[in-house]
Amino acid sequence: MSPWKTPQRIWLTGATSGIGEALAKKLIAQGHYVVLSARNQETLASLCDGHANAYPLPLDISDRQAVLAAGEQISTWLGALDIALFNAGTCEYLDAQQFDMELIERVFTPNLFGTLYGVEAALPLLRAARKEGKPARLAATSSASAYLPLPRAEAYGASKAAISYFLESLRLDLDQEGIDVSLIHPGFVKTPLTDRNDFPMPMQVTADQAADAIIAGLVKGRLDIHFPRRFTYLVKWLGILPPALRRYIGLRMTRRQEEQQ
Repeated sequence: MSPWKTPQRIWLTGATSGIGEALAKKLIAQGHYVVLSARNQETLASLCDGHANAYPLPLDISDRQAVLAAGEQISTWLGALDIALFNAGTCEYLDAQQFDMELIERVFTPNLFGTLYGVEAALPLLRAARKEGKPARLAATSSASAYLPLPRAEAYGASKAAISYFLESLRLDLDQEGIDVSLIHPGFVKTPLTDRNDFPMPMQVTADQAADAIIAGLVKGRLDIHFPRRFTYLVKWLGILPPALRRYIGLRMTRRQEEQQ
C-alpha cells in the first residue's frame, strides 16, 4: 500500500543496485508510475518486467545530452514528474600521497555533474506538474560525509557536499515556483559499493531500511532526510565543532586506519 494518497510519477536514477534497487522495488509495488534509469539494461528490464507502471530507461548520467534526451522521453511517457529522485553515484577513496586527479574526476562527474544534468532535465517536468496544480519535489542522495570532512574522503565527501550546497541554494530559488527540494544524507548502508570499504562502518543499515527511510521522508516533505539518526546526529554535531577539534578527531581516525592496514 502506498503512503501517498495518489500514485506518483517518479524518475529514479541509480535504480539497479543498493539503495536504488530497494527503492525501485518498493515504489513499483506501491503502484507509482516509475521511470527507472541506470546503465545496466538487463537489470532494468528485469525490475520492470511484468509491471505496467514501470518504465526502463537505460542511461549514463555522466552524458549530459543523453540525460536531456531522457527527460524528453519521460515527457512523452508521463507528461510530467511529481518526484525526481537522483540516487546514482559512485565512491572512491583518495590516497593523498599519490594524488590522483583522474580518480577525483571519476567521482565528481556522476556524483555532482550527473545529478545536475538530471536536475536540468527534470525541472521542466516538475514545472509541468505544478501547472497541473500538483506538488512537485526534487530529491537527491548526498551523504552524511557532507557534514564532516573525513580521511581519504576528499573526492567523495566534497562531491556530496557540493551537491548538498547546490540543492539547498536551489531550494530557495525554486520556492516561488512551489517546487520543493529534499536532500538525502545516509550514513553507512550495506550495498555492493560499501562492501568494498576497508574500514569499520558503525550503525550500518540495510538497503531496505534506507529505502523505507527515504520514502517516509519524501511523504512527510522533509528537507533533510538523514539516517540512521543516532549516527547522523553524531556526525552533524562533530561537523560544528571548532576546526582544531575536528582536525584532532580526524587525525585520530587516520591513525586507527593506518594501524588496521
